[in-house]
Amino acid sequence: MTLGGVATDGPLLLIIGHGTRDASGVAQFRQLIDLVRDRSAGLLPGVDGGFIELAAPPVGEVVSRLTGSRPAELVAVPLVLSAAGHGKGDIPAALAREQVRHPGLRYRYGRPLGPHPVLLDVLEARIDAVLDGAPRAGTHVVLVGRGSTDPDGNAEVAKVARLLWEGRGYDDVGLSFVSLAEPSVPAALERARRLGAERIVVVPYFLFAGVLPDRVTAQAGGFAEQHRGMDVRVAGLIGACDELAGLVLERYAEALRGDIRMNCDTCAYRIAMPGFADKVGQPQTPHHHPDDLAAGLSAHDRGHHAHGLHDHGIHGSG
Repeated sequence: MTLGGVATDGPLLLIIGHGTRDASGVAQFRQLIDLVRDRSAGLLPGVDGGFIELAAPPVGEVVSRLTGSRPAELVAVPLVLSAAGHGKGDIPAALAREQVRHPGLRYRYGRPLGPHPVLLDVLEARIDAVLDGAPRAGTHVVLVGRGSTDPDGNAEVAKVARLLWEGRGYDDVGLSFVSLAEPSVPAALERARRLGAERIVVVPYFLFAGVLPDRVTAQAGGFAEQHRGMDVRVAGLIGACDELAGLVLERYAEALRGDIRMNCDTCAYRIAMPGFADKVGQPQTPHHHPDDLAAGLSAHDRGHHAHGLHDHGIHGSG
């Protein structure tokens, strides 16, 4: 059988999320795993998912569950929207650790989910849902990314904002971040107000529920309270939907084809970006997950196997 033109009789699929303390966010992650399993039934030998921190199950537990004690090959798909620190460093470091724990383990590393036309269509649908019949004309959209200390990751969110604006009929699509980067959500809302917006749709660019999406909603609500003459609405999250499950399987298929086109041209770990020169060649180590019972590597081993993990999808195939 094939998936996206690729025979899938061997590699397992490991879906890796960051993790959240929000129980509903964890439940949505598990719903996505179930959706991917259903869509790939009979095509893949195994599908499972885990987190690098904050929630169970940890990646180590899931790798053991998927592979057992036998040498195995898997495709690891990072469930992240942009290639920032988690996708470039934390998740590859966790995978390198699993290769030490499981001799003979081989993996191919997929690229982040966005930006992708499917995600743009989902965001558009979330905006239409909250508009509830109100016209796109006269609507200012404020896209809210997580925010990162990686300028390349923030630039990817800026690209999504521009692509969301092109051809969809909104008056404007502004960019903001809820943490670690500017402009902030209140600053972006104030910009929209000064541009004459009377109706604003705030769009959290997040997969699942969590502390940061809740913060976005709270900040939008606070702005609306201060400007009662304005119509401020918050769109729903991407969530565990069929479109997202299909995109995960697309990333799986392209990893098998070897068609991994992660952007390295503006990666702060490869080139000296202004203000971030200290990141170049910086070693990456996996997060310590409190539920990871297999955490038996020495500090030396963790540093050795996590060093130089910035080859984005090449290092995992050896």
